[in-house]
Amino acid sequence: MSSSSAESGVATQSMYTINPIDLSDEILLHILRFVPITDLILNVKRTCRKFASLCLDKSLMQKVSLHKEYQANDAQVKQMLKEVGSDVCELNMSGCYWLSSPTVDLITRCKRLLRLDLSGCSLTSLRLSKLLSHLHQLRSLAIDVGAGFDSGQLSSECKATLRHVQELKQTIFTPSYGVVPCCTSLEKLLLYFEVLDRTREGAIMSGQLMVGQSNIPHYQNLRLFYARLAPGYVNEEVVRLYLAVLSDRTPENLRAFIISVPGSLSESRATKNLLDSMVKNVSLEAFQLPKTWMNGSSILQHLKFSCPIYLGFSRSMISGGQLTRWVINGHRDCKSLISLNLRGCPFCLTSDLPLRKQVEHLDCRILQTLIIACPNLAHLNLSYAHHHTSESATSHLCDILSRLKRLRSLALPVCAIVDSPRITDKSVIQYTDQSSPRTASIGFGKKVRVGVQTSPVVSFEQNNRRSLSAFWRLLKENPFIEHLELIGSNFYSAMPRNDPAIHNTYPPCTLSQNVGDAQVAEIGQLEFLQNLTLAQLPGIHSGSGLVHIGKKCQHLNTLSLANLGTKGMVVYMASLCEMLCHCRNLKDLRLEEPYFFANHRFFQALSNCSSLQRLCIVSQNGKFQPDAVVSFVSACTRLVMCHIFTGETLKACKSLQQCILHRFYPERQALNVQIFPLLHESLADVIQDVPLIHLDEITLFKSRIAEEPSQLWL
Repeated sequence: MSSSSAESGVATQSMYTINPIDLSDEILLHILRFVPITDLILNVKRTCRKFASLCLDKSLMQKVSLHKEYQANDAQVKQMLKEVGSDVCELNMSGCYWLSSPTVDLITRCKRLLRLDLSGCSLTSLRLSKLLSHLHQLRSLAIDVGAGFDSGQLSSECKATLRHVQELKQTIFTPSYGVVPCCTSLEKLLLYFEVLDRTREGAIMSGQLMVGQSNIPHYQNLRLFYARLAPGYVNEEVVRLYLAVLSDRTPENLRAFIISVPGSLSESRATKNLLDSMVKNVSLEAFQLPKTWMNGSSILQHLKFSCPIYLGFSRSMISGGQLTRWVINGHRDCKSLISLNLRGCPFCLTSDLPLRKQVEHLDCRILQTLIIACPNLAHLNLSYAHHHTSESATSHLCDILSRLKRLRSLALPVCAIVDSPRITDKSVIQYTDQSSPRTASIGFGKKVRVGVQTSPVVSFEQNNRRSLSAFWRLLKENPFIEHLELIGSNFYSAMPRNDPAIHNTYPPCTLSQNVGDAQVAEIGQLEFLQNLTLAQLPGIHSGSGLVHIGKKCQHLNTLSLANLGTKGMVVYMASLCEMLCHCRNLKDLRLEEPYFFANHRFFQALSNCSSLQRLCIVSQNGKFQPDAVVSFVSACTRLVMCHIFTGETLKACKSLQQCILHRFYPERQALNVQIFPLLHESLADVIQDVPLIHLDEITLFKSRIAEEPSQLWL
């Protein structure tokens, strides 16, 4: 190239070069909103005078969030609070378990705080008292109530602040009212019960520890009551004490009443009085009761709803006929309904409850009635039930759901997307717009045997021309779905909460055998997909549909895969590795397979996920290569959570865990590593050490769609 042409190229390039300083303040402020607050104050602010001024703009400083800012360490947060604390009105430090108490103490500089979220932060009653004594304008508070909490240690200045708090969120780790009795102006109360039945020493906990307290909660102004219980009888005892006060005088302005219980919560006289009072005095917008309160009860016939936005019937024995007759026909206007949770409701799409337990074909008229009455549904959960479309049905379940044009999250049982009960072609699908996964190895690197018949290769385009499935049409009509779950009706994770690991698994629904690589590939239509869960899909052969998703769904940041393909075989390893090479924005990955070998090849592919922050592997009989794990943690500099529960020995697990912590913890203050044998008797104790933000969001498997009202706590 001549010098003149080179100069011309440089000149042309300079014509299209934009100096950020030349952009308008409005554009720069919009860009700066995506910069972590610590980087904004400690780095960007010091680059030039213009940025020094913009970084302190009121629109950036009034709302400060450190939630999931895992790279922020104590020194950075302290400096940030010292420089801009006086301007902050809303501070979200939820899940910042790694920040020290002296760092939390500096929040006293934020005199203008209206909202403060310290969920997951270490906080004693004395430290809370000192903190709140300086925050006289506070109106919204979220805290943890841990062992040793004593409301008697709260100062008069602290209690004066609490009297003005209108919104309170408490995560309760010990039987206590926490600060609820001090909050006389409460309008919104969220309670997360995480009390263990036994201490580490084996002592039995009691929920009656609260009875001696002289103060009781004040609910007279309450508009929202939300309680979510972890498994355990102590949590059930404690929540009853909260409800007993509520039953004495039900607030007239109560608009949301939600109790989420994993098992059964027996009714008491107080709860019956509460329900009777609610029937007479309140009109609800959000509603969920324990299944034992719903089954066989006439409560739905009498409750009044006013423009409902959330209805939860999780695990209830409610029929579709009851649902439409009592909730929709009886209360008419459900166009405001945004979230509907029918998880684990086996008969919610049938006309009546059967006389004996059996798998029923869904009644299309019930589902059509629901969709017509609730056209604005954005979050729908139909998982953990056998919703089968019969051959004689006039419409397929997916075709009926495709009429919902505002769907953003959807959970379905795997068997529900099958076009018909007839056995379909189980061909392994490859795609003409991609290189096929390397076929030199399948599963654990087993060589393909010459002479052994393999499945025919069918292109994605040929498959589409042959037939467009109902599931394909559903996704085509709802391209803006961001969260999708396909979960086998009989799937239960081997990862427990407070109990030993589950040894036995239930066989998948027979129909789910017909959902394979082609159906998984159809998910690639969802360009805006962010969260994907696939569990118990025995029809997966090569996993080639995963590669298609990895290429097409570039916004994917959370992926959970469990029990795909034939039990005991990880037949999709090659495709998974190729998929991961395309997942540049993936932040959370959870894998659960009974036989998973976390080897060099897997971790080398996973290293391509440069944004990865959290990894969880659950494999009862799985193995890992220690040097491959260490190399991966070194390569993924953003990784702050590594949980591996396999069949390795305790010695091997502890050795790897100590190696990772010793090498990387000094530079990653938020690093949380748990490597432990899945079937070890002490697993429940290990689970207790996992920060709740990780345990709840990734370590434990569950369906999360419509689990609670959207924007429950802003």
